[in-house]
Amino acid sequence: MRRKEYPEEGEFVVGTVVNVQNYGAFVSLDEYPNKEGFIHIAEIASGWVKRIRNHIKERQKVVCKVLHVDESKGHIDLSLKRVNEHQKREKIKEWKNNQKAEKLLEMLASRLGKTVEQCYEEFADDLIDKFGSLYAAFEETAYDPSVLEQEGFTGDWVKEFQTLAQENITIPFVEITGYINITSPLPDGVNHIRNALLKGEESEYEDVEIKIHYIGGGQHSLSVKAPDYKIAEEELKKAVSRIEKELGDKGTLTFHRKMEE
Repeated sequence: MRRKEYPEEGEFVVGTVVNVQNYGAFVSLDEYPNKEGFIHIAEIASGWVKRIRNHIKERQKVVCKVLHVDESKGHIDLSLKRVNEHQKREKIKEWKNNQKAEKLLEMLASRLGKTVEQCYEEFADDLIDKFGSLYAAFEETAYDPSVLEQEGFTGDWVKEFQTLAQENITIPFVEITGYINITSPLPDGVNHIRNALLKGEESEYEDVEIKIHYIGGGQHSLSVKAPDYKIAEEELKKAVSRIEKELGDKGTLTFHRKMEE
């Protein structure tokens, strides 16, 4: 199993505070077994730290940035103050996802009658190389089960991997909203508007959901739910284009991203 023994400089790590002294704190690194890092008091918080325990306590879960690693001495210097809230949230999310992936691999190994180490040697390490992380491999497979075969993976583990992924991984979706004002001066304008809006809710993708709701005063909300923001934005533009094309010269339409008062 190709796991790093030490973190790299600049890497964000999750740890548990095990010992707090007046001059700094020692942190057990959750992702690196039997490894401890040290946060000097100057790296605890911005500004002067009068009482260190006001900022950090034993058994506290922390996200730190690795400043320096000396493998020959086993020293790992960490910083708490150089991690912003966004970086902290993203790292905790990544750490939890990796933990979930490890649990799923344990389940897979049990179903296959193999050890976790054997699974890493046979295919898990290769999955990490291909997808960037084990969790990403599970997530991609949940989204598209055929991705493993497409990437050249074969073996008795593939079917079980696909099953586990689809049973346990929820595909993240994003949602964006736009607003349209649509009117028609024709006697049967309501029908033309209805038909145009129905066209707007169509999509060529099964994993894209488009919903249009009437707000009032000729204004409608147009929401798009998709696997990522790029697809969502593209589908929003396509939806507006379909509505415009269907409406033609039977009415007028204006699109805007914010709801008009």
